[in-house]
Amino acid sequence: MIPIINLTKHYHRHTAVDDLSLRVAAGEIFGFLGPNGAGKTTTIRMVAGALAPSSGRIILGGRDLAAQPREAKSLVGYIPDRPFLYEKLSGWEFFEFLADLYSVSRADLKSRGPKLLELFELFDWRDDLIENYSHGMKQRLIMAGALLPRPRILVVDEPIVGLDPRGAKLVVDIFRHLAEKEGVAILVSTHTMSLASRLCHRIGIIYKGQLRAIGTEDDLRSRSGQDGDLEDIFLKITEGAAPQVLSEVFQ
Repeated sequence: MIPIINLTKHYHRHTAVDDLSLRVAAGEIFGFLGPNGAGKTTTIRMVAGALAPSSGRIILGGRDLAAQPREAKSLVGYIPDRPFLYEKLSGWEFFEFLADLYSVSRADLKSRGPKLLELFELFDWRDDLIENYSHGMKQRLIMAGALLPRPRILVVDEPIVGLDPRGAKLVVDIFRHLAEKEGVAILVSTHTMSLASRLCHRIGIIYKGQLRAIGTEDDLRSRSGQDGDLEDIFLKITEGAAPQVLSEVFQ
């Protein structure tokens, strides 16, 4: 569903993403982990079509993103880490805007829109201006809007930032349903190890722009020689500071 082939992104002399290749299957939730500055968000933005790569290919549902951008992007729901919204619109007006943008019929908007707002606990706020929403409400509105066109691919950057535990559990339940029941391919970037551990079928760890490890959590545990949890595996692969180094620094 999502083959990413030799993807590279340069910013002047800095290489943010270096020859990255991976594949996300239909019905799979793929977790993308890495420390700050590792290239996660750059990769996510390129896959979503919000940023052009320096080289490499991204295929979305059989459509080459560079050669068929309109067709490829029509398959994708994109949830960024920060909810950029037109704040002078109401929640429902934002849905109407998305419906026009993605060619969602008025009948589908009328039947599906209220259900999504209800699901994300926003229905009672549908006529309020977005500028009056809390950060968590804005994040939930972005997610609800991303699901409105029934995407076959979901690209998500830090999905639970700003959400309370109830909202975070809702997101996990929705992602699982989309993958298992509707066959949606989900690429999700997160810093939250517990989320990746309980949600993702496979995990890729990126460090300094390069994909250093990929597989199930058990695969990564075996390859890293770590018997601990995903955080221990992550620190091992990304060269986390060892206790003796910390001792030297704070001596």
